[in-house]
Amino acid sequence: MQPTISIPKDWAYPRFAFGQRTQQGIVIGLEYKPAGTQLAHEYGNSWRYTVLPDKHSDEVRYYSDDQLQTLSIAEIQAQLQAEIDEHQQQIKVLQQQLKAIGGSEDA
Repeated sequence: MQPTISIPKDWAYPRFAFGQRTQQGIVIGLEYKPAGTQLAHEYGNSWRYTVLPDKHSDEVRYYSDDQLQTLSIAEIQAQLQAEIDEHQQQIKVLQQQLKAIGGSEDA
């Protein structure tokens, strides 16, 4: 069963989704600042996104709707291919290590 997130009808729908890749990084969190609250007064009535700029770091950054920029299809494809290549290289290293300790020859 897929997890479901319900957004109240009087809230604007977020422009970005969990896991979406942006020019600033990957969206890992969303926060809404409803009208009439201190947060909305301070930051504006909109969504705020928690973004992980680098998956190898624990640093996160926060952006509003108008600060995040989408990636083109070609940019997303390039990022995904780079990750695939990285994982394939890691697999090769692990297979070599397994072979070196007398593991399966099929590896």
